[in-house]
Amino acid sequence: MSSKIFRARHAMGTTVRGPALVANDGFSARYDLDRINGVFSRPSHRLAGQSYVGKILVLDTAKGGVATAWMLHEMKSRGIVPLALVFNSVNPILAQGAALGDVSMLAGFDEDITAAIPNGAEVEVNPQMGVITVVG
Repeated sequence: MSSKIFRARHAMGTTVRGPALVANDGFSARYDLDRINGVFSRPSHRLAGQSYVGKILVLDTAKGGVATAWMLHEMKSRGIVPLALVFNSVNPILAQGAALGDVSMLAGFDEDITAAIPNGAEVEVNPQMGVITVVG
């Protein structure tokens, strides 16, 4: 498979590479995750039961409130955190949480990023360039 590049309007963090965990669903660190065991725990979430640790999450939108910021920071301190967060749309609270938790993030694409990137694909998130690249 040749590489495919998607450009984001919003980006922060460092370059990371890993497997994509993709779903057309939202993301709340508070309500969707078991932050002790590193899995999606909300039964109705499309990724329920799957581990997010060491994965690049590609999801539709950010949800939730101020607790996300300290939750991502705490998860990072224990090494139970996604490699990066990639969204079609993001809110300021999650952007703040990603910054505090030192989690790379991209958001805002010209197409539905959850439909464009295959689940399980190897991807590279490069916030300095504002792109996510499907590499394999």
